[in-house]
Amino acid sequence: MVEIRQIEPTRKELARFAKFPIDTLYKDNPYYVPDLISDVVGTLMPSENPAFDFCESAYFMAYRDGKPVGRIAGIINRLVNQRSGKEEGRFGYIDFIDDAEVADALIQAVADWARGKGMTCLTGPLGFTDMDQEGMLVEGFDEVSTQATIYNYPYYPKHMERMGFVKDVDWVEFRVEVPPEVPEKMARIARIVKQRLNIDTIKYTSRKKLVADYGDAIFKLLNEAYDKLFGYSPLSDKQIKHYIKMYLPFLPLDDLSMVVKPDGELIGVGITIPSLSQALIKSRGRLFPTGWYHLLKAFKGHNDVVDLLLIAVKPEYQSKGVNALIFDDLIPCFNRFGYKWADTGHELEENERVQQQWQYFNYRQNKRRRAFTKEI
Repeated sequence: MVEIRQIEPTRKELARFAKFPIDTLYKDNPYYVPDLISDVVGTLMPSENPAFDFCESAYFMAYRDGKPVGRIAGIINRLVNQRSGKEEGRFGYIDFIDDAEVADALIQAVADWARGKGMTCLTGPLGFTDMDQEGMLVEGFDEVSTQATIYNYPYYPKHMERMGFVKDVDWVEFRVEVPPEVPEKMARIARIVKQRLNIDTIKYTSRKKLVADYGDAIFKLLNEAYDKLFGYSPLSDKQIKHYIKMYLPFLPLDDLSMVVKPDGELIGVGITIPSLSQALIKSRGRLFPTGWYHLLKAFKGHNDVVDLLLIAVKPEYQSKGVNALIFDDLIPCFNRFGYKWADTGHELEENERVQQQWQYFNYRQNKRRRAFTKEI
């Protein structure tokens, strides 16, 4: 028999929630990349995550014979619902053993909670906002995950379909070979775009100055560039301040490319970081006692993979070759630091405009992930 327990949003309870997949379900899986437990707890705590200004949540764990066998989060993003006109509940942080009774009980718990809040459908896996992980893996189970995406076993989507969930949207990911130099056609486009649009890339050597000059601008650019994407939740000023403090002080400046106009206006940004996958696997989601060392080593250049976290371009400059200028800036840096491969972020499968940029490289699609939905 499966017992469902609602988890109180305390540090102790949320740490137990965060540790379940790391210490139990994926303990010996070589492809699973754990989240930092402290990051998960911080995201799920209303007192620490500014998304709770417009979101609410509930957390559940499944037990059998006193042992944890699954977990799930229910989330309602009222801001996204206002924009979409839907009464949609989200599920996220879903993990479970290969057992229909467990999967059914977890989904039922969130469906009942969401229905009690007036929701009429359930969609996921999604987080509070697009800064959180989203999309259940449906292809690429034998590929090492990235620190920004979800890994799950092949039986997960089978259970979703068995429970009557259907595809809402798919994202695809690619592994790209880093070339020894900027591809000739891309370099030519970069030169033309630079001259025609009167724009250029800039670099910073001081994180403090970067934050002062462009901290707000980077995240406001994300709001502009991603506004029309699936389920996008615009970042509030409070969230922007939170993410500036959370991410920018640790961003490797050489792996950051910013495209600006002569007056300094930011019109494009490419954010990449050394892959933290192997470091997080070794750390098992913990900074102490030795997790910090593995992460520091990954940041210090002991790495041949770079994660292409995101590229954002102002809407009026999209499809004008700005991406070529970003890669013209980044590829020499990638070679200087010894990166051989780049893992892309997840891209909506119908976003051909973004995917066309990979035509200049040797690449392969290595993962596909899906948001499932169902009326409740």
